Amino acid sequence: MTELPADQGAQALDVPQPHVKTRRNRDVLIALAAFVVLALLPMVFSSKFLLDFVIRCAAYGLFATSLNLLIGYTGLTSFGHGMFFGLGAYGFGLMMQKTGVSVPVAFVATLAITFVTALVIGAICVRLKEIYFAFVTLAFQMLIHSTILSWVSLTGGDQGLRGGIPRPPFWGIDLSNHLHLYVTSCALLVIGLFLMHQIAQSPFGYTLRMIRDNATRASFIGIDVWRAKLTIFVLAALFASTGGVIMALFVSGAYPEFAYWTISGEGIFINMLGGVTTFLGPMVGTVLLLILNDTVTRLTEYHGLVLGIVILFFAIGLRKGLMDFVIEWYAQRRDRRGK
Repeated sequence: MTELPADQGAQALDVPQPHVKTRRNRDVLIALAAFVVLALLPMVFSSKFLLDFVIRCAAYGLFATSLNLLIGYTGLTSFGHGMFFGLGAYGFGLMMQKTGVSVPVAFVATLAITFVTALVIGAICVRLKEIYFAFVTLAFQMLIHSTILSWVSLTGGDQGLRGGIPRPPFWGIDLSNHLHLYVTSCALLVIGLFLMHQIAQSPFGYTLRMIRDNATRASFIGIDVWRAKLTIFVLAALFASTGGVIMALFVSGAYPEFAYWTISGEGIFINMLGGVTTFLGPMVGTVLLLILNDTVTRLTEYHGLVLGIVILFFAIGLRKGLMDFVIEWYAQRRDRRGK
């Protein structure tokens, strides 16, 4: 599921309808196959650590891929995207603790809260360019983080949401059962990636590429740049919030760190590791970062130093993410064979 070069965007807008339908059907089959493989993993590997790892990959993978919709496809580098990850965790946790509604209702309500919040924040931020956009999103994230810390009666302050998150069974699913939680997380991951891939490959997705490459030219040909940026900002927020919901269920709570600026930093780091020019780059980066975190923290106390060296290697050595490097290497090898 690699992407077309930006200069082919105009051609993609005129793709015949049968071809679009064929591509969508292929993507559905790939998504179903991926879900089946993930769902069968517990039957092959009984390790609880592996299931926990996949759940964490689902949470951070949705978050990082949604961030790439902004960075890689639209050219909007957000330093505050983590606020929606935290909003998803806290919104869902509070809905379950305070209202006693069912899990699906709490999930939909959380997405509704995220939608309204992202619409308001995005309407302000997407008017700004480059570094100003980045730092204003960071300012909003710090505002939300400060609100979480100060509103102790609602959020628990620096202690987070305590007492666990109620998980009443619904539709035969019991999220207090670890296997059910695992399968649900996999389902949300696959559905989220499928929807984001459809967005990226749609005419709207190629409009975003055009805006990324030259927003002025895009506005000259009649594209409403502000509306397009606001739309993708809100959509990315919804997927990031879904990742936060998964994390809240996994840890049975929500903590201020979920809305801190370091979460946004991790998202950017994940995209640097995996690459931003291929759709699956952020997922590869998520797996790499979690493996690095789990391995390095067990082997040495100099966690930050090791990750810093890894960042330098990708930034100065490869100058691209792992998937970007692999795709470029494969293309060069194929060209040499063709000659």
